[in-house]
Amino acid sequence: MLVSIRHSVMRAPALRVPPARFFSIAYDAEFGSKLFTGAVADKYLKKHGETAELLSDADWTTKKADKVAAAVMDWGRDNGATVFTHWFQPLGASGVRHGMTGQVQNYMFTFGKDGKPNYKFTAEELLKGETDGSSYPNGGLRATHTAGGYTILDPSSPVFMRGDTIHIPTVFISWTGHALDEKTPLLRAEQALNKAALRLLNALHYRVEGVQSNIGLEQEFFLVPRDAYARRLDLQMTGRTILGKNAPRGQEMCDHYFAPLNQHALECIKAIQEEAFMLGIPLRTRHREVAPNQYEMAPYFGTATTQIDQNIMAMQICEEVAARYGLACLFAEKPFADINGSGKHNNWSLGTACGVNLLNAKQVEKASGSTEIFPVLMSAIVSAVDKHGDLMRSSIASPGNDFRLGACEAPPAIISTYLGDSLTNFLDGYRSGKATAYSPPKKMLSSGCDSVVDFEVPAEDRNRTSPFPYGGHRFEFRAVGSAQNVSFVNTVLCTITAEAFDEFATAIEGGAKPQEVAKKALDEHWKVIYNGNGYDPEWLVEAGKRGVWRIDSGVESINAMSSDKNVALFDKMKVMSKIEVDARRDVSLQHYAGTVEMEALCMVDMVKQQIIPALKEAGIATDGVTKALATVEKGLAGMHAEGDDLKKATLARTLRLETMIEARAVIDATEAECPAHIWPLATYRELLFLDKNQDANGNTV
Repeated sequence: MLVSIRHSVMRAPALRVPPARFFSIAYDAEFGSKLFTGAVADKYLKKHGETAELLSDADWTTKKADKVAAAVMDWGRDNGATVFTHWFQPLGASGVRHGMTGQVQNYMFTFGKDGKPNYKFTAEELLKGETDGSSYPNGGLRATHTAGGYTILDPSSPVFMRGDTIHIPTVFISWTGHALDEKTPLLRAEQALNKAALRLLNALHYRVEGVQSNIGLEQEFFLVPRDAYARRLDLQMTGRTILGKNAPRGQEMCDHYFAPLNQHALECIKAIQEEAFMLGIPLRTRHREVAPNQYEMAPYFGTATTQIDQNIMAMQICEEVAARYGLACLFAEKPFADINGSGKHNNWSLGTACGVNLLNAKQVEKASGSTEIFPVLMSAIVSAVDKHGDLMRSSIASPGNDFRLGACEAPPAIISTYLGDSLTNFLDGYRSGKATAYSPPKKMLSSGCDSVVDFEVPAEDRNRTSPFPYGGHRFEFRAVGSAQNVSFVNTVLCTITAEAFDEFATAIEGGAKPQEVAKKALDEHWKVIYNGNGYDPEWLVEAGKRGVWRIDSGVESINAMSSDKNVALFDKMKVMSKIEVDARRDVSLQHYAGTVEMEALCMVDMVKQQIIPALKEAGIATDGVTKALATVEKGLAGMHAEGDDLKKATLARTLRLETMIEARAVIDATEAECPAHIWPLATYRELLFLDKNQDANGNTV
């Protein structure tokens, strides 16, 4: 009797775990209980003569850090946390580094002469750490003989506790002062935005104390059976399937979106929400997405730096909790062929220190008493999108996004903005001399059912094909990839907006009327406004005629990051120097090439070690597979022989999007012929249909 290659792989039994608790009024008290802010911080700071109000002013880091450190240690000891770590965001982490962060964990004690622990946590330990900057992707900013890297506390993001460890959000900079992380440029960009926005609002006679960007991130992901995941080298090593024939069923019936959650997945998601809840991460929304086994969670809006920290931790929690529930969480943008991939919609707005949303016309008018501020701000943002569409495209360039952009599941690689007819007409009138208030129109809908009351809805429909649509009070950067750390995305949005605000302020302070400044900008940049169907082939032609930014290749868009225009922008706004921009470009190119290399090597191993032996066992010819694989190996050899980062990444893109896809077609065809009991890999049917193929314990059947 033949021994099945597939079933010779041992399956790990599904873990039996208790169901997650349902949120209740009693449980509400635990929200943020692991976050050192508000009432939690107040309790411990009062023991040292301070209150939580101290943390609202960053000056505490220079004046009273010793008291905060003592309070943090007391908090930790009371909750069983006696370890601390500086928690930072290295470059090149998306899709490869678990949790996307760097950290070294140290106990908060030393030993006395009596051999007993002496608990101590100093201000210096809270504020600063040192590590080897050369061991992280750094684009040449560090080397083994010049390796100094330093972590410095970021007071804009609260300290939090997970398990026995106090996590201290920090920036990460080199001995030379260059940013080695994702967060430092974002904080600089927020600083530039605040300065420019205050300047422009002052010129418009609206006084506020501060302006920051606020974001809300819609995180998409897949949950697949972990025993099936364990039989896929490609999923384990790269997060996506390099091979695999489609199942007889996919998403063609539109039957997954907003369907009831699979019960195994639901218990996992509830546990994720519970842990996030205690960390002060308000994962409010959970639902099924378009593809089978695809889900989404989303929090409330918050300040960009805090929201990004929370998103990164939520992603880590998802991966770790999923494993405890016999599942694997996949954040790759395109883990499966021919069904929708995953994104992370970056909803972005601007708020004042007192809570006014500057992208909400009614709020701005009520707070300022002026109808002019909203159209001026919108005109500036439109000009920024048109001028720096290449940089926006660069910010979403990731290996996974090359499979999504323009594929009728994510917006095209053409950077435009959708404003809707009402706002477009309003701005058109404003640039023509009309000076009326913008009032977003509404309309009444009737269901035709006497028992259901008529209801009010926006007069504008939703446009899911635009990369940067306006949604009534925020812009939604829809093209962001699910695996990304969105720090650079928001660094770009803040920087290009700050520059536009600065330019407007200079003109108005020089004596120009605000409406004239807005008219000039709108006349020049009107071409970037597109309210039509972004998937329409005619838009490709029209966009070319208009001269709107379009960069199809992720590699080319990465390289555009360091164009003369973009280097000058970052330098002018004091966000990044040329050497820092070039370093990020190089890290991104290396990340792209490295990702493709791993995928190609997985294909080689899977074919040689699993598929060819299985085909031989089944009596199926392997000549075509061997020939197809040879083209992949040739492409890999070409990559390995190339020393230039840009050229290597370009070769990698061709290998991935042409050579490997052609080879996959040949290999997947053999799966259709091979008897199921011999095929060695977990199939799309086993991976994608939790509703249909799991027993009561979560095992794939």
